[in-house]
Amino acid sequence: MTTTLPISSPTTENIIHLPSGAIPLVNASLRSKDARAPTALVYCEGNFGLPDGKTANGLIRHSEKYEILSVIDSTQAGRDAGEVLDGYPNAIPILRHLDDAFAAHLPVPDYFIYGMAPATGMLSDAERLIVLDALKRGMNVVNGLHEFLNDDPEFIAASRAGNVAIIDIRKPRPKNDLRLFSGNINNVTCPRIAVLGTDCAIGKRTTASILTRALIARGVNAVMVTTGQTGMMQGSRYGVALDAVPSQFCCGELEATIIDAFEGEDPDIIIVEGQGALSHPAFCTSAFILRGSVPDGVILQHAPKRKHRCDFDQMPMPEPKSEISLIEAFADTKVIGLTINHEDMTDGEISDSILYYQEQLGIPVTDALARPVEQLAEMVLSSFPALQRKLSLSVQ
Repeated sequence: MTTTLPISSPTTENIIHLPSGAIPLVNASLRSKDARAPTALVYCEGNFGLPDGKTANGLIRHSEKYEILSVIDSTQAGRDAGEVLDGYPNAIPILRHLDDAFAAHLPVPDYFIYGMAPATGMLSDAERLIVLDALKRGMNVVNGLHEFLNDDPEFIAASRAGNVAIIDIRKPRPKNDLRLFSGNINNVTCPRIAVLGTDCAIGKRTTASILTRALIARGVNAVMVTTGQTGMMQGSRYGVALDAVPSQFCCGELEATIIDAFEGEDPDIIIVEGQGALSHPAFCTSAFILRGSVPDGVILQHAPKRKHRCDFDQMPMPEPKSEISLIEAFADTKVIGLTINHEDMTDGEISDSILYYQEQLGIPVTDALARPVEQLAEMVLSSFPALQRKLSLSVQ
């Protein structure tokens, strides 16, 4: 049985159909009310549920670090954030502006999170005023842009005046502390899976997160290493904003982060979040991820209905077959499965795509959001028999 869910507009991270057996993502703050978790509102004006709002979308679905109280987006005001994203309510309201948030939330939220990832990576003039207003009202600011607010005298003065902090998530460590690739990744004895894609903003982080939790639910000690600002905001213990690191250090920083996860958690498997696409000329991060993580396997995420690259309408989307060939030629690894991003697709089209790509590519295919998560976990377990045997022994 499949339930069709109402969706107002297509988005890279929407659930259009929720089959029986699928486990919807729920904001962590709703799963366990931890009084110690700092509260936050997420600013996502005009972009909630859309590709440029992927940071807000991710935080609404899953946040271990913050209790998300509301989203600010005047174009969706009055609606429930969960209903907009996934078709079911999660009691997180969408508000018009900061004044409404202050009227709705007492005491004042601890954090104001800038929840968008625009192509420019910079604040607009109007957004500068909004962030400054948040600081003046006594909220700490979490900024995931390439523009570092702690380097701006106006923001520095506002944070000092309000006795609050600005957290520039993407700001790398000082160059003297950055790590070069060492080759010690070969001492990581557990499998490493990279979740890559045929485009940016296509759901790689979401699929990696669901996969990690699905494996944990099966009894596998899985650890996720995030490589972007959203995963770090969500509370990832191991992560690096790779696109802000100087290119000479990207492979080394990722390698060192994976080694930290291996030594700190003694995991059975490590899942590495991908960035961009190896074939995309605007992004180099996929290349660094393949080199730095030296993955034992790759899961590829693809949106069958996407006609052109996100933000690049002059660039047609590649087919999974060509991306797989490129990945396997570039790195000594194997693509072990394909996952579908179902934007603009009906449930029947999702099923047709799964069958089509399974037949064409000869690998397992599923949709991490619209199909049972067991299929995603099995995609990995079937590729690593030693991991499956270890699991069988642990339940005997």
